[in-house]
Amino acid sequence: MFEQAAQRFGRLDILVNNAGIRRDAAFAEMAEEEWDAVIDVQLKGSFNCARAARKYMVRQGYGKIINISSPVPPALGRQGQVNYSSASAGLEGFTRALALELGRYNINVNCIAPDFIDTEMTRKAARREGMYLDDLRRFAVAEIPLRRLGTPEDVANVALFLASDESSFVSGQVIYVRGGP
Repeated sequence: MFEQAAQRFGRLDILVNNAGIRRDAAFAEMAEEEWDAVIDVQLKGSFNCARAARKYMVRQGYGKIINISSPVPPALGRQGQVNYSSASAGLEGFTRALALELGRYNINVNCIAPDFIDTEMTRKAARREGMYLDDLRRFAVAEIPLRRLGTPEDVANVALFLASDESSFVSGQVIYVRGGP
């Protein structure tokens, strides 16, 4: 995939690691496969993609790596998210450590941690908690200072900033997109 992109466009400037799954289960009942699935998709997947992109970015002396995580714990977090919260915390640490290593090559590495975003994953999490979308909105309005759910566009706008040269002095940061502190 990376080789094809580099051949087609002549370079590889931006990587957005945006894969995530949930396999919620109480810690006492969590199967190792449920732990591995979440860690593999979110953390190991980001590691493998960043490692593949690194060689192109180092060679060209420029790059932007944006990891998408989740606040730890996520706002709808309840018991049973040891794997999801661990993967998210790992991505934040991965972001900071990778920014230290790759900064000398003019590669910025940042993380976006969205919460209360109106996505299918959020809706599924709400349904698992016995809420419908209207219940989620009421809950969110009560918890979010901006009094609304976020949109995928809200997250995309932060990613666009981090992918642009306007963020050239921003690296190793976790930016929470959640409508308030």
